[in-house]
Amino acid sequence: MTSNRQNFTYGLRATMEAITSGKAIDKVLIRKGLKGELFQELFSMIREREVPFQHVPSKKLERITKKNHQGVIAFLSPVEFYRVEEVLPGIFERGQMPFLMVLDGLTDVRNFGAILRTAECAGVNGVVIPSRSFARISEDTAKTSAGALYRIPLCRTPDLGESVDYIKKSGIQAVGVTEKTDHLYYDLDFNRPTALVMGAEDKGISPALLNKLDHRAKIPLAGDIESLNVSVAAGVMIYEVVRQRTPSSA
Repeated sequence: MTSNRQNFTYGLRATMEAITSGKAIDKVLIRKGLKGELFQELFSMIREREVPFQHVPSKKLERITKKNHQGVIAFLSPVEFYRVEEVLPGIFERGQMPFLMVLDGLTDVRNFGAILRTAECAGVNGVVIPSRSFARISEDTAKTSAGALYRIPLCRTPDLGESVDYIKKSGIQAVGVTEKTDHLYYDLDFNRPTALVMGAEDKGISPALLNKLDHRAKIPLAGDIESLNVSVAAGVMIYEVVRQRTPSSA
């Protein structure tokens, strides 16, 4: 059965139908220890189509719905997801200089929405996000983004590292925004194809991903607080790219 008002579907067969019909699924919650032939069929489908999932206690499912969920609840996404391999060729074909954002492990939906809003205003071509361990796309995301959620391509990937490798092989420099460098952001050349990589609010960019990047860029801080809010830092970086790419009127 499905609840459109709350934007989720529950039950084994209903979830399977949502997947096979091509609905964009944000995440599937699965009761820990769930077994059975029908569940195995569903789980194979989830793994094959790289649908994000999470094993959770029964109590978490019961808090979402008291109806017969059969141990499975799937949250439906309000937007369609793309693959970066689908989006990037079109950017080149349109004769545009690629400008991508890669977001690693953000958990705050409002930060995510604020970044999307700034990215859309600045003409970012696409935002790459991981399938797991990321802020869930919700009404708060849409509201904070001021509608940008529906206007900018969201590229979801099961392996952020592989997607960054693909981006680099396509001739795009990957620049990580981090305090773990002495290089200041305004010393880098952004008048070339660029993907800005932003990390999680608390941990920053994961070490494995950081090691894959072409450059690291730091925003200088003069106060006592050691870091900026990630959405503010993203805004600074996004508009440095815009500044460098905007012809001088002088």
